[in-house]
Amino acid sequence: MRAALVTEYRKLVTTRLWWILLLAMAVYMAFLAAGLGWAITQGGNMSSGTGEDVVLAPDAVVRAVYTIAVTFGYVFPLVVGALAVASEFRHQTITPTLLAEPRRTVLVSAKVISAGILGLLYGLVGTLAAVGAGAAVLTLLDKPTFLDQASTWRTIGLSVLALALWAIVGVGFGSVLTNQVAVIVVVLAFTQFVEPVLRFVLGLTSWGAGISAYLPGAAGEAISGGSFYSETGVGTLLEWWQGALVLLAYGLGLALIGRLTTFRRDIT
Repeated sequence: MRAALVTEYRKLVTTRLWWILLLAMAVYMAFLAAGLGWAITQGGNMSSGTGEDVVLAPDAVVRAVYTIAVTFGYVFPLVVGALAVASEFRHQTITPTLLAEPRRTVLVSAKVISAGILGLLYGLVGTLAAVGAGAAVLTLLDKPTFLDQASTWRTIGLSVLALALWAIVGVGFGSVLTNQVAVIVVVLAFTQFVEPVLRFVLGLTSWGAGISAYLPGAAGEAISGGSFYSETGVGTLLEWWQGALVLLAYGLGLALIGRLTTFRRDIT
């Protein structure tokens, strides 16, 4: 297991893709956090899903800004995790991989764990980029940053955890859908369009709010304890540990399906 884990981790970090996406994530999150920090402190209002203005408390403003990576940036570790599997089938490196480690359950487990480790790095960099840019803007606007409070750092730490779990979900998804182009298209379509629209629609109904809380994006936001979406009143969130269990269940469940389907077949 240790040899397989080291091998899979090296595969992830010896290509250019991981640091290019990491850099893009850091820049994107810093930009969004800075822009959101400025926008929602100008009067402290946001529009909710019902069309009414929501007045945010100062700590809610900070929570929305600092967790922006969990709201919009999770696509980066998700893609990295998915491509950790799909790219092997695209470039046919899966054959020598299985020759080196024929125990397929061990191989899938090693991919899940190594992606989770790299996901921690994505979570740390993405979250700190958002915190740094957001806090800088709040300071310039003479607004409190709340960085001297333990609850703020707890939120930051849980945001890192949420993004790490997204990398595990990516591995699970990539083990089910192994076509590299299809993986990217489906991930982008689901994260940027399908789930946000679905959460918005479900949030407008009395029965749908509870269902939307179990969608993967909502589960990720629940881990950090709040998000841009939740602060606008769109739907409700689970407790942080419930969100962690739900998101982990998505990742491990998909990985199990991939093990029983993709990795059960003869691969040449």
